[in-house]
Amino acid sequence: MPKITLDATVQHLSDVQAFLDEILEAAGCPMAKLLQIQVAAEEIFINVASYAYAPDSGSVTVSAEISGDPAVFTLVFTDSGIPFNPLAQSDPDISLPVAERSIGGLGILLAKKNTNEMLYEYTDGQNILTMKKYI
Repeated sequence: MPKITLDATVQHLSDVQAFLDEILEAAGCPMAKLLQIQVAAEEIFINVASYAYAPDSGSVTVSAEISGDPAVFTLVFTDSGIPFNPLAQSDPDISLPVAERSIGGLGILLAKKNTNEMLYEYTDGQNILTMKKYI
């Protein structure tokens, strides 16, 4: 599975996006699906960059591949930051007016809505979040 390892800083978001674009475009991924994957990836990467190591810093590995028939895009984020299972968090109530909503959770909700499957595990001191999108 192709991968890149970067410092988990928001400045590296464009590197993650370029990495994913290269894989998705080479496979002829439809633009609508590519954009959904990019939204999900951005939300997860920004969360890792903002919270996984705070106030310190660390790295994140992003792995991605397309396999199967029908094609499935698999995207994996791995970091050694604070253990955090985004799937254990309640989705924010988006039916409430903005002023009444709790802060947080929208990025994870966007990632969930733009992928078909999300799995989380904490193994050997690492957060491993796997997302799958049928393309």
